[in-house]
Amino acid sequence: SIEDQTDERSGLPVHSLYGETRKPTPDMLQGLDVILYDIQDIGARYFTYVSTMALAMEAAGEAGIPFVVLDRPNPIGGVAVQGNVLDPEFSTFVGLYPVPMRHGMTSGELARMYVGEFGVQVDLTVIPVEGWTRAMTFEETDLPWIPPSPNMPSVESAIHYTGTCLFEGTTISVGRGTGMAFQVVGAPWLDPDSLAEAMAAYDIPGVRIEPVSFTPGNPGDGKFDGQESFGVRLTAVDPDYDATLATLALLRETRRMSGENWSWRIAHFDRLAGTDQLREGLEAGRSLQELREGWDEELESFGRLRSSYLLY
Repeated sequence: SIEDQTDERSGLPVHSLYGETRKPTPDMLQGLDVILYDIQDIGARYFTYVSTMALAMEAAGEAGIPFVVLDRPNPIGGVAVQGNVLDPEFSTFVGLYPVPMRHGMTSGELARMYVGEFGVQVDLTVIPVEGWTRAMTFEETDLPWIPPSPNMPSVESAIHYTGTCLFEGTTISVGRGTGMAFQVVGAPWLDPDSLAEAMAAYDIPGVRIEPVSFTPGNPGDGKFDGQESFGVRLTAVDPDYDATLATLALLRETRRMSGENWSWRIAHFDRLAGTDQLREGLEAGRSLQELREGWDEELESFGRLRSSYLLY
């Protein structure tokens, strides 16, 4: 079972790194007339529901079974596209295809792109959402937020997850085991006031950054269970704020302040980042601008690519 396997480089359970990666087998699909995909995504490359969708699409295509996506809104909006574009050499279950960290697409639009650009062959139908526009916030849809996973308690968490998920590849906690998962970043050894002051110097627009303490309880990542941790809390004041930019600054500052307490879960960080260049840049002490060098060009190119597959 994948639940029992351990990643040899990070020491973490493979389940925690990849989720269930197996593609459905022909026996599993025997007797099916159609496969329906009706799952709420959250708009981040790392969230593995769309990877499950891609593998199910491949299996359906191989079995000659039509695949239907019952589309849903992107809860963090369909306008902002942020972060780096994954290097295909780092394709894993937490990022199968070269899309940005925040892709600004719905599941149905991604499915169309998988067929049109990434070689997935299947008889695909996407049933669009009625009444949704790209600039809508989730609150404006009047839909209830039902957490798609235990550590995605709110849209606020989803907005920050597009960046702070990278901390899963470090020793720093993102608040798993609290009601603020992915909205906080901290560890027992950090000084919250100093970290907040250092972050204020970056003047990152669209977010409020405040000192915080939190105590994880039975966290899924095993970090600091029952230990009071200190760091900062992020609050989005603009739904299109760039959480990937804020995370780069936080990675720089928490690494600097952690000293010998810092370590990488190298394989997992690089999988999430979709490259090893980001980790190597942080280790080399590169500036915020240098760390995201080339990202704007990647996003511009992706924007042109995705335009053919947008439905709204």
